[in-house]
Amino acid sequence: MQFEVWAPQAGRVTLQCDGATRALERDQDREGWWRTEAAARDGSRYGFAVDDGPVLPDPRSRRQPDGPDGLSAVVEHDGYAWRTEWAGRPLPGAVLYELHVGTYTREGTLDAAAERLGHLVQLGVTHVELMPLCPFPGRHGWGYEGVSLWAVHEPYGGPEALKRFVDRAHELGLGVVLDVVHNHLGPSGNYLPAFGPYFTDTHHTPWGSAVNLDAPGSDEVRAFLLGSALAWLRDYRIDGLRLDAVHALADTRACHFLEELSTAVDALAAELGRPLFLIAESDLNDPRLITPRAQGGFGLQAQWNDDFHHALHTALTGESQGYYADFGRAPLAAVARTLTRGYFHDGTYSSFRGRHHGRPLDNTRVAAHRLLGYSQTHDQVGNRAQGDRLSALLSPGLLACAAALTLTAPFTPMLFMGEEWAAGTPWQFFTDHTDPELAEAVRRGRRREFAAHGWAEEDVPDPQDPATRDRSCLDWAELADEPHARVLDWYRRLIALRHEQADLTDPDLADTKVAFDERERWLAFRRGDVRVAVNLAKEPAAIPLGPRHADVLAAWEPVEPPGTDGVLHLPGESAVVLLQT
Repeated sequence: MQFEVWAPQAGRVTLQCDGATRALERDQDREGWWRTEAAARDGSRYGFAVDDGPVLPDPRSRRQPDGPDGLSAVVEHDGYAWRTEWAGRPLPGAVLYELHVGTYTREGTLDAAAERLGHLVQLGVTHVELMPLCPFPGRHGWGYEGVSLWAVHEPYGGPEALKRFVDRAHELGLGVVLDVVHNHLGPSGNYLPAFGPYFTDTHHTPWGSAVNLDAPGSDEVRAFLLGSALAWLRDYRIDGLRLDAVHALADTRACHFLEELSTAVDALAAELGRPLFLIAESDLNDPRLITPRAQGGFGLQAQWNDDFHHALHTALTGESQGYYADFGRAPLAAVARTLTRGYFHDGTYSSFRGRHHGRPLDNTRVAAHRLLGYSQTHDQVGNRAQGDRLSALLSPGLLACAAALTLTAPFTPMLFMGEEWAAGTPWQFFTDHTDPELAEAVRRGRRREFAAHGWAEEDVPDPQDPATRDRSCLDWAELADEPHARVLDWYRRLIALRHEQADLTDPDLADTKVAFDERERWLAFRRGDVRVAVNLAKEPAAIPLGPRHADVLAAWEPVEPPGTDGVLHLPGESAVVLLQT
C-alpha cells in the first residue's frame, strides 16, 4: 500500500505502520511530498514522524480510532457494500433539517440517529443536514473544533456508521448534507503545523492565525481542503456540503477558494451523474456567493439568510439587543423586506457594525431557493446564555406563526431538530475538552461573555459539565403530549402544503407581495394564488386580502375565509394559509 504526506520543510520523514518503521522518500514529481510502500490492510494503525519528532496522525487520516491524538487507521472505502442505488436529490424544492448527532438521541451515535429517520420522512423534510462530524477531543461537543478533516468522530461510530446512516437516509428518500469547517481547526489535537504551512499570520481570525489560502504553500493547503470536501461527497455519497462561516476564509487570490471549490464540486457531480450542492454560511450579504461563475460569481448553490431569522425573531420576541437592534425598530417591515428583497442589509447602515453593510441582491435574477430561511438554528439557540429555544419564549400560537412564515416563505426552509414539536429541552453550549487548561479557559470565556450582558455566572451552564450535554438531548417522549403533538401536526401540514402547492416553491423572489400593520402586528403575503397571514397580537385582527374567493388550506385556530368584503378575521397569535381562486 502507498503512503504519502506533504511535508515541504522536512529533512526526513518516517512512517510507523503496525509497529514497523520505514523511511519515506521524496516524490520527484511533486514538490514537498514524501512517499513509500508498506504492507497494510483496513484498520492498520500508522502515523508519520517529521525530522525524528513524535509519531503524529496523518493530515489526511480517514480514521482516528483513539481520537485526535492517536494514530491514524487505514480505511478501505471499497469494502462497504452500499445497499441503495441513489440518483441524488437537488436543492430546489427542498426542506432541510439541521441535526446534531450527539444530542438527536440520548445514545448520541449515527446508528441511533439512523433509527429515527422515519420521523423525518413522516414530517416531510427532504434533506438531513448533519452538524460537523470530524474528530474532536473528548466524546461530546458541537463539532466546530474538529481536526482530521477527512475522518469521522469515533464516538459517533466512525466511517462505517456514517455510511450506514447515509445508506439508510437514501433508502428512505432523504438527501444528506454535511456541515464542514474550512475556516479554522480546533485548538486541541491539531498537528498540521508540524507538517507544513497550513496556517498563516498574513491574516488573523477569531480563532487565531488563518488557514493558509493565499500565502506561500497555499496551493497544497487549498488542495487539502478541496480533497476533503470531495471525499465526503464521493466516499460517503453525501449530497451537499454546508460551509461554515465562509466570511472567515481570508483569500486574496484572483480565483477565490470558494470558486475553486464550486468548480471542483460541479465537475464531480458531472462525473458521478448526480446533483451535488454547496450551501454557505455567510455574514457578508454578498450575492456574488450564490451568483453563477459564468456571471462573475463564486457559483455556490445557496447561503444561509440570517437577516430573515433576525427579522422574524425580533418580530416574535420583541428582543432588540445586539445584532437584533436594526431589525427591532420596525420588525414586521424588516420581515417584509427580507421576504421580497432577500437581504435586509443590502448596502444599508448597520448600527451593530457601525457601518454600511451588504449589497443589493437582484431579486429578478436570483432564484429564491438560493437563500435558506429559518426561525431557529444551532447558532441562534445554542449561543444564547441558556440555550433556550423559541418554545421557551413563545406561546404555541406564536410558534405556529413562526412555522407558517418559515415554511411558506420563498426561501428554502430549514428546521432545527426538535422545533417541529416545540421541544421543551434547551440546546446549550457544551464541550468535553481533555486538556484541563483549555477546559477552564472555555468555561471562563463563556461566563465572561454573558456577564457583559448581565447574566450571573451561576446562571450560565458549565460547558464541561456532562449534565449540560444531557439537558440538550431531545426528549422523544414529548411527541405524545400537548402542545407538542399539535405543533408537530401543524409542521407536517405546512410541509405537505409546500410540496403540494407549486406556488410555494416558485423561484421568483420578485413575485412575493407583502402587506403588514406594524401597530396591529399582522402580516400577510401572496405567492401566486397562495395567501399566508399571521397575527402576532393577542387580539383578533381584521386583515384586508381582497375580494377574490379563498379556501382555507391550513389554520392554527378555526377561521372562516374572507367574506365578500375581502377581510380576513384572524384570531390572536394565529396563522392561516389560503388558496385564492
